[in-house]
Amino acid sequence: MPTVDIQGNPFAVRVDGPESAPALLLSNSLSSDLSMWDEQVPHWAEHFRVVRYDQRGHGQTPALPGPYTMEQLGRDAVAVLDHFGIQRAHFCGLSMGGMVGMWLLTQAPERIARAVLSNTSAHMGPVELWNGRIALAREGGMEATVEPTVKRWFPASFHAAAPAAIERMRAMIRRTSLAGYVGCCEAIRDMDQRESIRAIRNPVLVIIGAKDPATTPEAGRAIHAAIPGAAIAILDAAHISNVEQPEAYTRTVQEFLLA
Repeated sequence: MPTVDIQGNPFAVRVDGPESAPALLLSNSLSSDLSMWDEQVPHWAEHFRVVRYDQRGHGQTPALPGPYTMEQLGRDAVAVLDHFGIQRAHFCGLSMGGMVGMWLLTQAPERIARAVLSNTSAHMGPVELWNGRIALAREGGMEATVEPTVKRWFPASFHAAAPAAIERMRAMIRRTSLAGYVGCCEAIRDMDQRESIRAIRNPVLVIIGAKDPATTPEAGRAIHAAIPGAAIAILDAAHISNVEQPEAYTRTVQEFLLA
């Protein structure tokens, strides 16, 4: 995986699609990496210059010194755009990636055209939940987080029907560095964008997983209600909806971005 220098730090980045096409920046969830988009990219790269990156401490991007904040994760995304000379891009982020998207839409709206906020929340309490996950990881390493995470991410029916996909997700979680996981947990724990997103004026699509136990349908509807003019799509999926329902997800995002 190629790495690029982002503000003096190596980030794993992959670019697909024609250089002349409109740019589309993808941002991954906690405990995943840019390969989570593998089923979407071949389709989206027919229309966009797709830029995806491993967030700090995820995949092949090293864990930079913490603690992390959502502002820091958002500035990483801006720096990726700057590296490629992209002044304005469409955006699609899932879970933590959607949180990064909300920061971009409020703090750097001129850099974003249309944005998809998928399976995400503007605030994720309580603090004790995140402190517990951090403690679990510190005590047992990333391996201790694998099974609790895939159980949250996917329903039992998908575990039974798609064991290869589940194993791919387990491998992504194991590739996440402990320091990167802890730092990003802290960023999510301390985030509250419930009021700031009311100022968003970019075209936004909120994707909700109807069975999502992590970033619940209620959390997604709250984002939709807060952003004037936002569109909404509900998929028959749990948390990582682009993997559980790849065809519906790919089509839903593409139709919105090309509208």
